[in-house]
Amino acid sequence: MELSETLIQSILRQLGEDPEREGLKDTPSRVVKSWSELYAGYGKDVSSIFTIFTDVHDYCQIVICKNIEMYSICEHHMLPFIGRAHVAYLPDKKVIGLSKLARLVDIYARRLQIQERIGEQVTDALMQYLQPKAAACIIEASHLCMRMRGVGKQDSTMVTSSMKGEFLQDTAMRSELLHLLKL
Repeated sequence: MELSETLIQSILRQLGEDPEREGLKDTPSRVVKSWSELYAGYGKDVSSIFTIFTDVHDYCQIVICKNIEMYSICEHHMLPFIGRAHVAYLPDKKVIGLSKLARLVDIYARRLQIQERIGEQVTDALMQYLQPKAAACIIEASHLCMRMRGVGKQDSTMVTSSMKGEFLQDTAMRSELLHLLKL
């Protein structure tokens, strides 16, 4: 048995459970296996996902990928938060493959996280590797640490934004982005 599985058995005992009972016998290995998916973002190289196309020199309009399903784990309580990310950028002679925007969100979301940091990491990566005129990541998520414990607010949603470049500096450009996100 791996050290990680032994750790899960210890946690089960701390909770007052018997890790050898029928329903829990395979739980340690299932938990460790699930961690490889939930925390897969740690093993990914962000630069490797940037498939960039440069044959669009004259395209200068906002590119948006809306409603990217997102699952992450709160670093404070190790409980899930679930929502949608909307990622946008204003190209400067280069565009990225559309699926790469969703992969970028996943790389950062599949770590112990806070919502605000995911948005910042996504826009920082876009600015670094794609070098657009602007980048934005707006995330709407429901946090189980607020629903299952603490204040117990079932219908609360947290919205965060990270904007760089012209989306941050130009109010007309930011307004156009926000209008397009409402469509």
